Amino acid sequence: MKHLFKAQLNWTSKKTEDSSKRFYSKTHQIKIEGKPILEVSAAKAFKGDPELYNPEDLLLSSLVSCHMMSYLYVCSQNGIEVLEYSDNAEATLEVNPYGSGHFVEVRLYPKVTIVNSDKVNLALELHFKANQLCFIANSCNFPILHEASCGI
Repeated sequence: MKHLFKAQLNWTSKKTEDSSKRFYSKTHQIKIEGKPILEVSAAKAFKGDPELYNPEDLLLSSLVSCHMMSYLYVCSQNGIEVLEYSDNAEATLEVNPYGSGHFVEVRLYPKVTIVNSDKVNLALELHFKANQLCFIANSCNFPILHEASCGI
């Protein structure tokens, strides 16, 4: 079974204060049918607008969101009632001297509160299964590490 996702990108050149510099504005819009327009730029380190989301933010957000949804699914399959889920994820990006770069790892720190006190260990173990099911994690070529905690 295949699913098709579509996104439209729109960018227009904007004059900068110093036109002698060879920098383009990085700000652009992403449109996905039926959803609010997403204003995107490069990260501040790459001369983007620091007030807007950047592709690195969005990649990390996709991973943390997909992991949570996969985790909630495997918990429901194992009779674990989740009350709360939070995460303070981090992604490490390395940039090479010639300008290219890549993520070298992502660390997820999921903090989960469950009802079932007898299933805390299982709830912690299920992060591994969730990672195996996560569409975004399965599309990445860098390690995704989990430092989970679980309480009742």
